[in-house]
Amino acid sequence: MLYLADIKDWLKGFNIAEHYYTGKLDNKQDKSIGVYQLKTSREPRQCIGGMASYEIKPVSLLVHWNNDSLETEMASYKLFEAIKQSNNVTIGNTRIPYIRLLSSEPIDVATDDKGVYERVIELEIYFEKGEQNE
Repeated sequence: MLYLADIKDWLKGFNIAEHYYTGKLDNKQDKSIGVYQLKTSREPRQCIGGMASYEIKPVSLLVHWNNDSLETEMASYKLFEAIKQSNNVTIGNTRIPYIRLLSSEPIDVATDDKGVYERVIELEIYFEKGEQNE
């Protein structure tokens, strides 16, 4: 299985943000990246013939940066491009054959209630299933 905490730890390797978190964080610090389950209405994936060799983890990354829209945009593009250029990825002990970005660029979601600019990167992580991953 692939968990949000594993993805968070993988993102730390890009050295983009100062803080990383999963789930809700009430007092988000500037220059943070949050990892969330992407809310989708997708039905469970079923393989014909029982050949279930991979699963898909839908993920939303929140780039919560600072009060400067340009710096926020630049940080989110840096993360976006790092993910886009990734190959031969292993997250935790799980091999990742494919990462599908769901938009052509980070999505501007304006500011939070404290005026901090935020952008979102939505993606699907295709991961191999195996005994060590279940």
